[in-house]
Amino acid sequence: MKLQFEPIQPTIDSSFTLLHYTEVQQGGLLWHYHPEYELVYIPKGTGRRHIGQHISRFEDGELVLIGPDLPHLTFSYGKPAGVPFEEIVVQLRADFLGESFWQRPELADIRHLLARSHEGLSFGGSTRAAIGQDLRQLLHEPPFARLLTLLRVMQTLAQAPATDCTPLHAGHAGLGRQGKEQQRLSRVYQYIEQHYHRASLSVQEVAEVAYLSVPAFCRYFRQMTRLTLTDFLQDFRVSHACRLLLEEEELSVTEVCYATGFNNVSHFNKTFRRHTNQSPTEYRRQRLAQ
Repeated sequence: MKLQFEPIQPTIDSSFTLLHYTEVQQGGLLWHYHPEYELVYIPKGTGRRHIGQHISRFEDGELVLIGPDLPHLTFSYGKPAGVPFEEIVVQLRADFLGESFWQRPELADIRHLLARSHEGLSFGGSTRAAIGQDLRQLLHEPPFARLLTLLRVMQTLAQAPATDCTPLHAGHAGLGRQGKEQQRLSRVYQYIEQHYHRASLSVQEVAEVAYLSVPAFCRYFRQMTRLTLTDFLQDFRVSHACRLLLEEEELSVTEVCYATGFNNVSHFNKTFRRHTNQSPTEYRRQRLAQ
């Protein structure tokens, strides 16, 4: 099974990504990785746990924290369509609240938790019971309350007793060529993060970051992400435009357009509507009124 990179964008109105599945996912990425931390909560049921070098089964639900760039298998893998299934997933970047946020003294326990997650951590029944309702609550809360709930969840995980927190020792060792491809795509992703606001960002310069020719890079990027670079950039830029429209109210729609790498307002409006079913102006007005 080929290791694939999963590009992730934060949920609109949020600094992190929140997903809720109520049925088995068919197709999509299977064996994959991404630079975000990932918290997976499966209220009940059995399945296969394959994270890095660790392979086992979970028998009575699952709660697992997976560190950045740690390959893992989709948790519904092998389940037939139609069987009862529910999964809540939280994905967040290390710097989702700023470069130094986790260095605050009040967050020492969470900082230690995140460091341990690089080997994968599985939590037992008592911890699942303690935070299950909070994770469900995330699905319905407004942005500010949702952020506070997430921090409370992370603190609860950080303080879980050793008897209810099992290191999976998943590691990265022995991934060979796959590990090199992870590093290559992570380098590309970081470059895009740093330069997406430039309308002049070209396939040529991104290909050079990957040390590939343009045709080879296009094949490679599509194979790894299932997206063209153009599609990926549009997703990335619209996501950041959504955040600017809400967080920087003094910026006009035109200023947001150019700040996120679009080179004309008409194209920005058209692309934004295709991704959100709203114009930038409608999106800002509706979200700020909530």
